[in-house]
Amino acid sequence: MEQSQNGSNLTGNFTNQFVQPAWRVALWSVAYSAILAVAVFGNLIVIWIILAHKRMRTVTNYFLLNLAFSDASMAAFNTLINFIYATNADWYFGESYCKFHNFFPVTSVFASIYSMTAIAVDRYMAIIHPLKPRLSATATKVVIVCVWVMAVVLAFPLCYYSTTKELRTRTICYVAWPRSEKDPIRYHIIVAVLVYLLPLVVMGITYTIVGVTLWGGEIPGDSSDNYHGQLRAKRKVVKMMIIVVVTFAICWLPYHVYFLVTGFNMQLNRWIYIQQVYLSVMWLAMSSTMYNPIIYCCLNSRFRAGFKRAFSWCPFVQLSSYEELELRATRLHGARQSSMCTLSRMETSVLAMDPSDSGRPGQARKALLTRQVQHNGCSGANGTKSRAVTYTAPCATQEEFS
Repeated sequence: MEQSQNGSNLTGNFTNQFVQPAWRVALWSVAYSAILAVAVFGNLIVIWIILAHKRMRTVTNYFLLNLAFSDASMAAFNTLINFIYATNADWYFGESYCKFHNFFPVTSVFASIYSMTAIAVDRYMAIIHPLKPRLSATATKVVIVCVWVMAVVLAFPLCYYSTTKELRTRTICYVAWPRSEKDPIRYHIIVAVLVYLLPLVVMGITYTIVGVTLWGGEIPGDSSDNYHGQLRAKRKVVKMMIIVVVTFAICWLPYHVYFLVTGFNMQLNRWIYIQQVYLSVMWLAMSSTMYNPIIYCCLNSRFRAGFKRAFSWCPFVQLSSYEELELRATRLHGARQSSMCTLSRMETSVLAMDPSDSGRPGQARKALLTRQVQHNGCSGANGTKSRAVTYTAPCATQEEFS
């Protein structure tokens, strides 16, 4: 976000005073190349796992798919370009890519963090309000499209005002704001609030409520036989997403602090060590794109099975039959996810002998002793008569949360 503007701030209209020794450039090259390789390859595998396996096409995973796409795109299109420009202070890629280079990171980060926010809200609704309808696949896709539209609107000023300028010995790419003194810091404050503070506050509140519910008490409205299995599955998903959110927050906090501090104190941009500070905070921010696939693989059994399947060509990677089943088994309620399930309520009438009728053999008085909720359609034991009543109610299966 606004990386190229920072590059111009670092160098201004004078020659590059931040020439680094070759060994330092080599180390930074390895560090940034590692981000590119792990982020692009890892997120592409995540996308393949979700698209190639019907069992993985849940609401949460659709948002994870969008998150993986935005992370892979930003890593591919911006990571090395940022490093090259920050290291050489010379723009080699033309004015059109300068506009895209400043525009796309804001768009991508917006899509990433609001995908996480959508997952947090969906988990909140599923766990705190289980009787309310869940998002359908179509509604989920509409939300994702809306997120990208809002991201484009927020980032459009960077595209519109970005340009290149030829100096005597080099070319710079920067954002030519109409009011160069006030507009950059104002815009970044807006970006920091909308793309960092606001979604993190929303996710912090929702996950706090969800965490208290999952780890501090029973889930409202959930009394089915597989309650404990659902509870474990829900806890695993929420734990995984909390780690994803905390990782994102840690990676991007120094970046936003850096731009706010240098925006309010422009003289810091001429500090001799500012280039190393910038490369460090930029590396940490860009590295957020490579951690999510690792987190999924470590904390989710189905993603782990998917990664093993993707790397099955390696001699030391073996996919067990159980892990194969994790990906290939059909969904419990069919391929299409539904927020409704059907239960059978057995109204059981038990025949009991009335002591007053002991003198009349063969006579019995029917007494309603129990009413049980059963998930099978079986009759009761001898001496019982059952009437099955089928009804439909909202519920969540363990399939949705694992």
